[in-house]
Amino acid sequence: QVQLVESGGGLVQAGGSLRLSCVAPGSIFSFNAMAWYRQAPGKQRELVAHIFSGGSTNYADSVKGRFTISRDNAKNTVYLQMNSLKPEDTAVYYCNAERGFPYVIHYWGQGTQVTVSS
Repeated sequence: QVQLVESGGGLVQAGGSLRLSCVAPGSIFSFNAMAWYRQAPGKQRELVAHIFSGGSTNYADSVKGRFTISRDNAKNTVYLQMNSLKPEDTAVYYCNAERGFPYVIHYWGQGTQVTVSS
């Protein structure tokens, strides 16, 4: 079982910044990709940002230009830098890792709450 451990959530005012961290149990290169998802109350879980083993990234349109996903290979850690936060960014943020081909297995962290006040 793969345990992803997230940290860095909290309460911030609109316009502020937070950085989320996700530590994987071993080399993050063992995964096809890692990602951040979020789920707001009453809404479906949605993809926020993806970083692939080759280093390419993609983002949800709603966070482009404000959020940045990155990784520190030596620390087996993926980050999500969130700037210019808006109240609509309020959600539980989950770290995700994908492994395998053609059958992909998803691993999830426990989630970290991000609350943006107006």
